[in-house]
Amino acid sequence: MREVFHQSLEDVQARLVEIAELVTVAIDKATRAFGSSDVALAEEVIDADAVIDDKAIALDELAIEILARQQPVARDLRIVVTALRVSASLERMGDIAEHIAQLTRMRFPERAIPKGLKGTFTRMGELDVEVARTLTELLRSEDLDLAELIRNSDDAIDELHISVFEKVLSDSWQGEASATVDATLASRYLERFGDHAVSISKKVVYLATGDWAGNDDEEAAVV
Repeated sequence: MREVFHQSLEDVQARLVEIAELVTVAIDKATRAFGSSDVALAEEVIDADAVIDDKAIALDELAIEILARQQPVARDLRIVVTALRVSASLERMGDIAEHIAQLTRMRFPERAIPKGLKGTFTRMGELDVEVARTLTELLRSEDLDLAELIRNSDDAIDELHISVFEKVLSDSWQGEASATVDATLASRYLERFGDHAVSISKKVVYLATGDWAGNDDEEAAVV
């Protein structure tokens, strides 16, 4: 019976990795579509989000079944509960990629990136993809050094996010209202994507060490 339980936990981990891989593909395609106004690529992201949602639901159902049948306690219980929370964050990251793709589709054939911000958004997109890949490897290997890499990348994303707001609020900004909305929305999406990755990495570190490197206020801000 114990062996079956551990096999179920391994299945949960494998499914989390699979969802993280799909999220990585989604954010990679979404940011490339956003940068090049590739509506066909954007449509791929939008269509594929349903797959991420379905796999997240299936994982949640598995976790609930484990809770009901195995009644885990102590660390095993924390693993299952954490898996449910990580699944929710991954699903939200997939939604964020979809939102970026929807911005691209909405503005097509025009570019969604306002003039003067292409370099900033290109870099933010690269960092989000890097974060997603690192997060996938963290979930697969549980190499805690990767959590610090995610945090560092998120700090860089935050700085770029601030620079976007400084740009659109400056006296020199001449973008139309639609360009201002696009810039602020896209920047917010890309910044939130990194925040979710950091939140997941903290949960992985906590499971491995028992040390919660954060606080409730910061966790509550990731929505």
